[in-house]
Amino acid sequence: MKRTALVALMLVAVFARAVSGDALTALGPDGRPGVPPFGVGERMVFDVKYGFVTAGRAVMSIPELESVSGHPCYHIVSIAESAPWFSAFFRVRDVVESHLDVRDLFTRRFEKSLSEGDFRAHDLVHFDQERHIAVYPERDGRVVPLSLDAQDILTSLYYVRMMELEVGEPVFIDNHADRKNYPLRIDVLERERIEVSAGRFDCIVVEPVMRVAGLFRHKGSLRVWLTDDEYHVPVLMRSKVVIGSITAELSSYTPPSSRTGASEEGP
Repeated sequence: MKRTALVALMLVAVFARAVSGDALTALGPDGRPGVPPFGVGERMVFDVKYGFVTAGRAVMSIPELESVSGHPCYHIVSIAESAPWFSAFFRVRDVVESHLDVRDLFTRRFEKSLSEGDFRAHDLVHFDQERHIAVYPERDGRVVPLSLDAQDILTSLYYVRMMELEVGEPVFIDNHADRKNYPLRIDVLERERIEVSAGRFDCIVVEPVMRVAGLFRHKGSLRVWLTDDEYHVPVLMRSKVVIGSITAELSSYTPPSSRTGASEEGP
């Protein structure tokens, strides 16, 4: 099994709430104010499997709000780790962090730290949304143009959860990664009822196109099952590999602390 294939799903990152218990209104994808389906306290745990074998675990969470350049942001953290038995011959620990502006719902800061066997990589990007530039302080302060209201590869997964998804109608998100801007296309394929460790869910199946090392790579083989409701919680991700497939299956879900009437057991 190739390292890139394993890490792709282990990161689960491959695509406002909670200040003293109060929901935060943000500007949604349709240009109207609303309350996002995610927020501080949300935590998603995934078992990552190759065939029937559990190779690791990935956790996506929003532990807190943090200020970036004076702007309150959701601090989104994705951590992927290989299982102990797998780490004996190939250890993986990848951490990706994003800061998503709570009002305008675009990225303010992105950082990734990858540790995969002998491979190491680290990158940090400051998204200056007002001046429409991305600054790479660890690459000699390199400055590159930034598309309007750009997302990074991790916040895109959260942003699409606010979109109205209809089968057969792709949606697009302005994305910035690795010093490049591109429209991230998300194809909406079908509706399907599935059962995972966290329960049984009616889902809408999407196929994102992502192109960043350490996160989802798309070659026509990745599908994501989102709950077919107002929350669009990712419950299953599946990627084809040369032999078989790799899946990330939701095993537990904790809703945002401010979601009124939400279940503690699932979305």
